[in-house]
Amino acid sequence: MNRSIVFLDTEQDSLHPGRRAYEIAMIRRDDLGDGIAAQKEISFFVSLNLCNSDPAALAVGRFFDRHPAGRKISGKPVLPGAQVVYSVHDAAKTVMEWTFGATIVGAVPSFDTETLAKLLRAEGYLPSWHHRLRCVETALGDARLAMRVFDACMADENASAAADPEVA
Repeated sequence: MNRSIVFLDTEQDSLHPGRRAYEIAMIRRDDLGDGIAAQKEISFFVSLNLCNSDPAALAVGRFFDRHPAGRKISGKPVLPGAQVVYSVHDAAKTVMEWTFGATIVGAVPSFDTETLAKLLRAEGYLPSWHHRLRCVETALGDARLAMRVFDACMADENASAAADPEVA
């Protein structure tokens, strides 16, 4: 597979169609050829207006324990080395740049990409990831776990293809 891969996970403020991501984590792997890959990762919080948020969804993602604005609202001190909070526009721009042309891999990635596609379009950007998403559903929904599962599956697939050329 020569296409870039982005392992993706988001935390969102609800399950309803108007949901918004308040945390985005991505690991991008680019094939440089000759079996060499470059990999980088990013994780950031997104500014969030809470007016339509679901408290239960915020609790699942621990918004009031982890997000800098959530900690401030709940009276908790800012964590040392706390992450920066991106504006909605900067979050959309970053997602567009990181996912451009890539295959998205994650736990139910359609849930994340549906939300991110709305974010990008609302901010004047275009969702440009590959149309075929790779789902590695896990209980954790963690981008790093999704990457490990995907790598294991690809190793098995490549081993099968090497053992039996008819499989490829």
